[in-house]
Amino acid sequence: MPNAGADVQPGDSPAGVLPHERWGEWLDRHSRTFFIAPAVVLILIFAIFPTIYSIVFALSRVRFTGEGLKFRLVWFQNFAKQFFGNDQVHFLGKVGTMGALGTLFFAAVTAAVLWWLRRSYGKTSWIGMTGRAISATMAIFVAWIIGATLLSGNPIGTLLTTLFYVVVGCALQFVIGTGLAFLCSQPISGKNFFRVIFFIPLMITPLGVGYAMKMVADITKGPFQPLFGAATVDAWVWSADPWAARIVMMVCDSWQWIPFIFIAMLAALENVPRDHVEAAQVDGASGIDIFKEITWPQIVPVAVTVLLIRMIEAFKIVDLPNIMTGGGPGSSTESMTLHSMYIWRANDIGTSAAVAYLLLLLTVVTCASFFNYVVLGQLRRARG
Repeated sequence: MPNAGADVQPGDSPAGVLPHERWGEWLDRHSRTFFIAPAVVLILIFAIFPTIYSIVFALSRVRFTGEGLKFRLVWFQNFAKQFFGNDQVHFLGKVGTMGALGTLFFAAVTAAVLWWLRRSYGKTSWIGMTGRAISATMAIFVAWIIGATLLSGNPIGTLLTTLFYVVVGCALQFVIGTGLAFLCSQPISGKNFFRVIFFIPLMITPLGVGYAMKMVADITKGPFQPLFGAATVDAWVWSADPWAARIVMMVCDSWQWIPFIFIAMLAALENVPRDHVEAAQVDGASGIDIFKEITWPQIVPVAVTVLLIRMIEAFKIVDLPNIMTGGGPGSSTESMTLHSMYIWRANDIGTSAAVAYLLLLLTVVTCASFFNYVVLGQLRRARG
């Protein structure tokens, strides 16, 4: 049989084109590359380049001049002053001498985390142990901040305020949203009406939610003023009390985001096979047993995924505290996102970028830890 490529002369085919391969065949062979190339280019332009540029901001002192921006490299000074400099009280809180309760809490958390690390040693790869070490370090650090500020009677900073919105707020939203979804999944009259009512807050813009809740929470002129007057608390100003302001902020955020959890969990609950539930009822199982043994294992993949998505979104809370309290009283209701925005407004772009990257680090470690140690754990139990 003659050599197929014997008559092919140099220059007959472009680079990468096989002998006697037509242009159309070559394009078909590389079609995946051509289709994905525009997306890769857009990611490089709109994601990777701004990320690299923001890192330059975070490591520099930026000054505005008549000719534009002038950068002076300061390395990690913008990060360090959040922990050791003048901004420590704003970011970490007033870290003072740790009281007895704070010391006990910190020691208990540290012991539990170290025990968990010791149990994990040798049962996973070095990559898994590295991830566990990062999660353990973050947990011990947060426990130290809580012990030195909150449990020692000192004001907290934007770091713990953000975690309060995420941990307490998301837990409250998940419990209420799942409870409402469970009720609306039952054969009750009027459930379609309540489904629409419960979903309405999610369709309102955050700006509208902020202003509406600011009027609702007004003790002197709001719709609940008669109730506050009857309870003789009409002279109390919630926006002047740090913890009252944080709780009001969390309640308002929950009102806006409970519908998201409600609609997702309702879809999961309605996909649970009815024959399994009916068979358990025939066998005499109680409602609690049915939910624990049949319903929950079926909906746990949706539940943990929805909670993870909501946690990621909660780290970015900025509109409600900005509209309702302006971050006050003082900086009590400031999230880390709002903290970064206020610094940016003051033209301290380097420090603003540093706070944003600290928020990114906190979000990644928290959500990755939740996914690896809670989500995957629940999925393994559900499949087992």
